[in-house]
Amino acid sequence: MTDSSNQNDRPSESTGNSGNSAIVTRRRALMMGAVTASAVVSIKPALAQAAGSVLHCEIPVPGNHAAGGYIGPDGKIVSPDTPGSFPPAGRNFTGEEVKRAMNGRSLPGTSYDQSKAYVNYIRRLQSGQSGFTCYASLQMPR
Repeated sequence: MTDSSNQNDRPSESTGNSGNSAIVTRRRALMMGAVTASAVVSIKPALAQAAGSVLHCEIPVPGNHAAGGYIGPDGKIVSPDTPGSFPPAGRNFTGEEVKRAMNGRSLPGTSYDQSKAYVNYIRRLQSGQSGFTCYASLQMPR
């Protein structure tokens, strides 16, 4: 007498090679599903914790790579004598403040135009620059 659970694991002699590949494919799919489920269970708490910390991360304007530079209206670093440019922010902005500013509000302590220039600067951040990791994490869907 054979166990019915083992019957599905063995190809019958009448199925030939096509039955073999179907069983192997089904097994792989089941294993992948089990691995994926366990990964989701272990990653979700980490993502929830990271979501809270994203709002508390900080972005300097400008970052260390451009200390002493002013921010042009387009977000580029310019010399202090450039017309229409803004001085460094004087403080770091939190992820939460930047997220609100990207949704239409102004950064705290700035005029509308100044905030727009600072947000343009933040959008131009690249890997390796101060504040990039914080900005990139704000872009991740939740």
